[in-house]
Amino acid sequence: MKTLPILFLLAGLAWTQPAPDLPGLPAKLHGIGIEQRLGQTVPSDIPFTDESGRTVTLAQLSHGRPIVLAMVYYNCTMLCNQILNGVVRGLRPLALQPGKDFEVVAISIDPQEGPALAAAKRDHYVRTYSRSATAAGWHFLTGSEASVRAAADAVGFHYRYDPQTKLFLHASGVMILTPEHRVARYFYGVEYEPKDLKLGLIEASGNRIGSRVHQILLFCYHYDPTQAKYSAAVLNLMQAGAAGTLTALAIGLAILWRRDLRRRAVRTRVEVGRL
Repeated sequence: MKTLPILFLLAGLAWTQPAPDLPGLPAKLHGIGIEQRLGQTVPSDIPFTDESGRTVTLAQLSHGRPIVLAMVYYNCTMLCNQILNGVVRGLRPLALQPGKDFEVVAISIDPQEGPALAAAKRDHYVRTYSRSATAAGWHFLTGSEASVRAAADAVGFHYRYDPQTKLFLHASGVMILTPEHRVARYFYGVEYEPKDLKLGLIEASGNRIGSRVHQILLFCYHYDPTQAKYSAAVLNLMQAGAAGTLTALAIGLAILWRRDLRRRAVRTRVEVGRL
């Protein structure tokens, strides 16, 4: 059965573990997610292959700087590209510069991908970042299954290959590592605010660890074009995510409304006292 990839959004749920048996969650997405392992050290001696085919480690790439880490795969035609696009958009306005103040490291979760593809991806995103930028500070790595799994497990990135669709199922997000390769921050989704990235990089450069954040999970998922509709499971989960988001908005508006009432009451008492 032919399937088409789509982006699947689950918002408004504060998970700190990969998705468990959440009601309505498609079975293929069980166990997929990004677990927050703040303070966990990513082994600095894991061997990877860089764009030129050399064997490198994080210790050789970091140069004592924090790292923006993206776990993606380069043949992904949708979600991974959006993650990397989001990294570029978030970093472009900053005065901080890759290769000087921090390093950008992308690791392919597909062990079949090699240096040529990694080099093409790096060149594309360096040009997207700035036409005058050099490749310094940008690293697109590939590696064996063992190497990729070691890095993914350290940062809590839970993914799985789906032989039916021949795609990798994964959630979206990036991490910031300290110069000591400890996980300092998580950013979920595909859009990363420049001010948040700046704060995360500054904190990480001082080896400070951030706090847990709410998750907004994006998954690669599929629907059956022969039926021209999403499955009931997907619809139920999308509705659950929308309900969670609306509830959060309602609570926020209620808090603002109560604050406004209190301010008005104070102003009224002051005005009456002046009469």
